[in-house]
Amino acid sequence: MNSVQGLLAASVISIQNSCFIYPACQNCFSRLILDSRRFNCLKCGCTGEAKDASYRYRLSLKIADTNDLFDITVFGSCLDPFFGVTAENLQRYIQDFNQLSGEANTESSTRALVQAVETCFIGKRFIFGV
Repeated sequence: MNSVQGLLAASVISIQNSCFIYPACQNCFSRLILDSRRFNCLKCGCTGEAKDASYRYRLSLKIADTNDLFDITVFGSCLDPFFGVTAENLQRYIQDFNQLSGEANTESSTRALVQAVETCFIGKRFIFGV
């Protein structure tokens, strides 16, 4: 699953969604279902307390090389250097910010994060392992 078949030099055209972090199962990396107290993995059946859920990066991009457009998704810790922190820590910072600001609506922090990610990635050229 982690083997690279080839390298692709391409520029990022757009960010495909605003959800860059997701609660991930430690066993199979699938998205966890969270409620206020518990998490559950529908794929492997792993369960636990919501406060113990781990988070992982998931960045969906539209990229272009000289000939073609591609939709790709980049997962995991390879994004740590770009964000400057692990997905776990970024999720904690976002939660702390929302609590300190007293906002029930997380729209402003999400909008700020999306803008920062767009600034860092759109128009930049990267080498992607595919």
